[in-house]
Amino acid sequence: MADVLVESHNLVKIYRSHDLEVVALQGLDLRVPQGEMLALVGPSGAGKSTLLNILGGLDTPTEGEVRYRDHVLSGANDRALTRYRREHVGFVFQFYNLIPSLTARENVELVTEIASNPLDPSVALGLVALQARADHFPSQLSGGEQQRVAIARAIAKRPDVLLCDEPTGALNSGTGRLVLEALAEANETYGTTTVIITHNAAIAAMADRVVIMSDGTVASIASNSQRRRAAEILW
Repeated sequence: MADVLVESHNLVKIYRSHDLEVVALQGLDLRVPQGEMLALVGPSGAGKSTLLNILGGLDTPTEGEVRYRDHVLSGANDRALTRYRREHVGFVFQFYNLIPSLTARENVELVTEIASNPLDPSVALGLVALQARADHFPSQLSGGEQQRVAIARAIAKRPDVLLCDEPTGALNSGTGRLVLEALAEANETYGTTTVIITHNAAIAAMADRVVIMSDGTVASIASNSQRRRAAEILW
């Protein structure tokens, strides 16, 4: 296995509210090598989003260890986690989280201004075929175009790890393929380690490995002998 970029050992996450206790993760072990594209699949409630949030420093585990390279993230304070997210992680969610008062280009520039080695915003928008819409505001873009701006913003940062939670969940097949092509391009051209949560088994065929989660742990891991191209994916 290539150098491990992020990993978890015996990861446990328990949410408590008054007398209610929900175990989201229980004893989960996972290693994600540098440069890999990994798909996380499984039913709702399997713990996929919880795992993604912990790997990205948005949440902390109840028990267990999370590491980024040789840095232990579990137990890190808010300042350290903020620095980790800012310097090393890109996020793509099902909902776009664009700033309405900024153009597509300006939304991308938000991250390039704080990143140490960013892509030019025009290059990032080119990866998602939106150069011609760079000066449009979110209200002037379709839902699919807004998601592609969000992808461009995440890629422009040139993060070490890109975490995607159902990035095509609200998109039609044509727009979804454009999004997947951009994620594959970032992975292949820039070596961006990419983790994608998806309910679409066909999308999992694009990944190097497919992790099937169930009841807060890893049920199985399968390797794809050959990754499929986004153009081949069927909805």
